[in-house]
Amino acid sequence: MNEIDEIVINTHKSLEMKKINDKLYLSNKQINILNNYDIDYENKSIEELIYEIEEILNDSYEESIELEELSKELSEFNYYHNTKK
Repeated sequence: MNEIDEIVINTHKSLEMKKINDKLYLSNKQINILNNYDIDYENKSIEELIYEIEEILNDSYEESIELEELSKELSEFNYYHNTKK
């Protein structure tokens, strides 16, 4: 297997969605970010998770680009999949 194949496989694995509970699906990448920040996600809805991430971002003195991106991803997902239009 060449280097490009490995990159494609690893990228695909990181973006693969997993069912966390009846209200939440996350990618492996998102799970890793949450674990890095010790954020419990297993028994939360997507709205609760977004709220907790935003609270951490608001209370932190340091900027966290990956948490900001995660919050944005989850918010967009929630809007497009869970908002009745």
